[in-house]
Amino acid sequence: MTLRLLLSGAAMLAAVAGAHAAAPGAPRGFTVEDMVNMERVGSPLLSPDASKLVYTVRSTDLAKNGSNTQLWLLDLRAAKPVPQRLTQAAASSTDPEWSPNGDAIYFLSARSGSSQVWRLPLAGGEAAKVTDLPLDVDNFRLSPQGDRLALSLAVFRDCPDLGCTKARLDARAAKGKTSGVVYDRLFVRHWDSWADGRNAVLYSAPIDASGKVTAPPVSLSGMLDGDVPSKPFGDHDEYRFSPDGANIVFAARIAGQSEAWSTNFDVYQVPAAGGAPRNLTADNPAWDSKPTYSPDGRTLAWLAMARPGFEADRFELVLMDVASGKRRKLAPQWDRSVADFRWTPDGKTILATADDVGQHRLFALDAASGKVTPVSGKGYVSAFDVQRDTVVLAQANLASAAQLFKLKLGGDTEHATQLTKLNEAALADVRFGQYEQFSFTGADGATVYGHVMKPWNAAPGAKYPIAFLVHGGPQGSFGNSWSYRWNPQVYAGAGYATVFIDFHGSTGYGQAFTDSISGDWGGKPLQDLKLGLDAAVKKFPWLDRERSCALGASYGGYMMNWIEGNWSDGFRCIVNHDGVFDTRGMAYSTEEIWFTEWENGGSYYNVPQKHEQFNPVHHVKNWKTPMLVVQGDLDFRIPTTQGLGTFTALQRQGIPSKLLMFPDENHWVLKPANSVLWHHTVIDWLDTYTKAKP
Repeated sequence: MTLRLLLSGAAMLAAVAGAHAAAPGAPRGFTVEDMVNMERVGSPLLSPDASKLVYTVRSTDLAKNGSNTQLWLLDLRAAKPVPQRLTQAAASSTDPEWSPNGDAIYFLSARSGSSQVWRLPLAGGEAAKVTDLPLDVDNFRLSPQGDRLALSLAVFRDCPDLGCTKARLDARAAKGKTSGVVYDRLFVRHWDSWADGRNAVLYSAPIDASGKVTAPPVSLSGMLDGDVPSKPFGDHDEYRFSPDGANIVFAARIAGQSEAWSTNFDVYQVPAAGGAPRNLTADNPAWDSKPTYSPDGRTLAWLAMARPGFEADRFELVLMDVASGKRRKLAPQWDRSVADFRWTPDGKTILATADDVGQHRLFALDAASGKVTPVSGKGYVSAFDVQRDTVVLAQANLASAAQLFKLKLGGDTEHATQLTKLNEAALADVRFGQYEQFSFTGADGATVYGHVMKPWNAAPGAKYPIAFLVHGGPQGSFGNSWSYRWNPQVYAGAGYATVFIDFHGSTGYGQAFTDSISGDWGGKPLQDLKLGLDAAVKKFPWLDRERSCALGASYGGYMMNWIEGNWSDGFRCIVNHDGVFDTRGMAYSTEEIWFTEWENGGSYYNVPQKHEQFNPVHHVKNWKTPMLVVQGDLDFRIPTTQGLGTFTALQRQGIPSKLLMFPDENHWVLKPANSVLWHHTVIDWLDTYTKAKP
């Protein structure tokens, strides 16, 4: 089967646009207000017969500083499918699931006051509540037969029923003046939340033909000391029914006291009606996730890493014969890390996404031979689904937020059909910055890739100030994708050229390249950034090297501190968002300890010299570049003391500096009004130093 998807630049550019604007006016650049007000498409799901597509659209009300998500439907049998809004309630509707015969859609909504499962018949009528539980349903799945729900709830594991958890939470809320909490293990806090003693527990409950729950939910994972799905970002992709509905497979980390420094997730199987979970991957001490049965139920596939404690190890596809238990790796020679995957209905192919040289592409893997064939070309595939001979995907690029496209499985996909044109009216007068990928010889003679983007109104012969963007992770990629937080088009709209490099440690270039940053945070990556910026300036004469500022968050923020002390004459200004200032403090205050221990070759008390080798705090005396520091007070990944330490070091030495604190944001700035403030503050900082004389 040969598949190739080439989405034309014109089609993708036409896809970027909004729903609320008037007729287009004079051409203009893209702004942060444009970005936060954009409608966002997600969760595409084909009906069982592939005739219809349900998906979500998230809209933002900047005046109310909030967002709302609703369900939409496309009839793919129509010559020109017209989007139809399915849900109208004030509360959001999310996580759609089709009934087995395609006559109804199940979804999550808090329209009744708490998050519950609802059922919407497509023949007409109002949505009906499926669950009426005393606790919120966080996520769910419907069995292939439509007779059972699997759902995840946050409960106290020692409680005999859901009412006990509700009563305990109510008692805590009414306990009066005391606020102290005693902990005897990590995690004390995770991402942006303090531990309260509850776990995410997987339950199942039978439902009748009308979609009503007919018996109290039965715990499937409550006997295990772990979360299903995992915290903080796990969802229903971490558990699935078998095709006959008899069993459920799920991923969980059962690590007890060592949870904060363990990545040992395992795949479990449990009878859907209740029983004892069975560990299927006890022999692998590393990460196993996203178990999924083949359509005939004979094969179980999942993602597996090989190295314990390494969150950025390569995720490979493992296939297990259910009857014999025999396992094999699929496409072991394919040096890419799988992000998500789906079986095709005939069970002969697995569709999978992975980072690939600055793109995030969809691939087809032959389930027998392991042959890998690209399906998508340039861009970022953020979601996809397959039914019968139809594939739908959400794809974005650096000039377009995600839009939905349809293509035939195994057919001629040179021109995929675009299904949505969200934001087209709102952005009709916006001109986006043109962008280009380039490569250069980086550290150790390796070929390294990056991107450049022109300002929206670039003129021949002109030079433009540079916003030099450094990605976080550090095992990540700043490639051909659309971001609602670090979007080069916002800088292009403000008159800046942007340069961003996938330095050593980035993903999509082979696992050895990703591995190369561990233990070398301030080494090869800094060389790549220097060489990459030089190469870009040499290749693209519209880049004004004399007027450049560097910006980064997380590891990118760490690199801002490292640049401040080790490339102190490199830039006119720096923007550091949630960056590591002191690696010793980081080792003892971050929540996911496995990360700092892997990156530095062990715990701080065992190998302090490795943690200190690239510690920015030791180079503070070299600092001189003006810096804007940004910190979220709910960031428990890189805690507030790191940002305060950076700002203190700057202020104490009289270096021009500002601190932008967000008491209500975590590692990311997510609230619409805060995002607007962030961008205006950052661009004002750049303007101050790039538009002034040296």
